[in-house]
Amino acid sequence: MYRIGLAVVIIACALASVTCAQEAQQPKVERDAFHLYLLIGQSNMAGRGTLAAQDRTPHPRVFMLNKQNAWIPAVEPMHFDKPGMVGVGPGLAFGKAMAEANPDITIGLIPCAVGGSPISAWKPHTFYNQTGVYPYDDALTRCRAALKRGVLKGVLWHQGESDSNAKDGPLYQQRLTELIARLRRVTRTPSLPFVAGMPADAFVSRKPESKLVTDAIKAVAKADKNVHWVTAAGLTCKADRVHFDADSARKLGRRYAQAFANRKDVIENAR
Repeated sequence: MYRIGLAVVIIACALASVTCAQEAQQPKVERDAFHLYLLIGQSNMAGRGTLAAQDRTPHPRVFMLNKQNAWIPAVEPMHFDKPGMVGVGPGLAFGKAMAEANPDITIGLIPCAVGGSPISAWKPHTFYNQTGVYPYDDALTRCRAALKRGVLKGVLWHQGESDSNAKDGPLYQQRLTELIARLRRVTRTPSLPFVAGMPADAFVSRKPESKLVTDAIKAVAKADKNVHWVTAAGLTCKADRVHFDADSARKLGRRYAQAFANRKDVIENAR
């Protein structure tokens, strides 16, 4: 009986320690100072770069919503769309850059990208077979969970490789416009900033149809003062000529931060 009682005490203490550790990691900030960003799109947003020590080093004011919808310190890999492939994306570098530029706020990242997903999968009640998820519905559910703690300040979008073809490319402008309008409506944020990243140079050079996507993104940004885009010029890919390597993914994240900070397209002199 004594041994059973002792075991119960040990287990209770262990659970209490875990709970305390989890609470210690939670963002301790007022709701208005907890700035949330939704990270959506396909694999280049999720990240496929090789991890390094810096990617596992958290910033004290950058958090992410994990798969269980709990806030934890943000580290790469942030996404979980394809566990065997996911790596460094632009999200963490973006969050760190935003936090460093704004010492009075805490950043909350909501990773929801799904590798391979075309923009047509980012609609309500649309199932994506490759990963067995509903990209839009799942992102919305996670966004609503995050909004209990903070304020949504923008959307990072990197997608288009799957739509760089003669069939889907011509429809991209309309589909992107509809996606942005839908996100603003459901989040009740009419002027929600939306920043889209461009495909990698190596991808563009081997896939001429990607111009249909890049032109569409630029057209949407031109028509909407709260939509901007970031260049991928000078960034390098892995051997597949689709996915950014880790260093370029980090640079891309800092370009996203530059776009949000300056509220304009990042075209030239991008770092």
